[in-house]
Amino acid sequence: MPTIITHAAIPLLLGAAAGKRRISRRLLYAGAVAAMLPDADVLGFKFGIPYADAFGHRGAAHSIAFALLLALLAAALHRPLRTSAWRAFGFVGLATVLHPLLDACTNGGLGVALWWPLDNHRFFFGWRPIEVSPIGARFFSARGWPVIQSELLWVWMPTAVLALLLWRWRLYSDGHNHQA
Repeated sequence: MPTIITHAAIPLLLGAAAGKRRISRRLLYAGAVAAMLPDADVLGFKFGIPYADAFGHRGAAHSIAFALLLALLAAALHRPLRTSAWRAFGFVGLATVLHPLLDACTNGGLGVALWWPLDNHRFFFGWRPIEVSPIGARFFSARGWPVIQSELLWVWMPTAVLALLLWRWRLYSDGHNHQA
């Protein structure tokens, strides 16, 4: 898996680039939490749930069904998130589903159960450039630095470029709307 910080960075960067009028601060934070939440499944290790179990790491919580569930919850809570139900659904759903898609680009661990509960098969993408992050405190070992470098190259830089383009488009679009 990429680091928990990297999972949160994507909705934070893209939401901030979209601007406060489109993505409220509360929705921005909800997206960041939703992007990290699938990795709460590592708590299953403490309860004896095996990695390869449907509810183990990269199992059910890394599925489209889980992303839809969080998106529906966000839509139901759209008023406290200070946004529309559709925007809450879309932003939180996208933030959540990007988590397993990133994990499917890593070079280690088990794949993701993206289609759970319809299919428990774990899969990876054919292209897997992201170094898998060690789970827990082992991240702060010699393995941590190559993971950070990999994430900077394959996740942070492309996301930052996309956020910059989104921000520029927003400025251009907002400028034209004010001139009309």
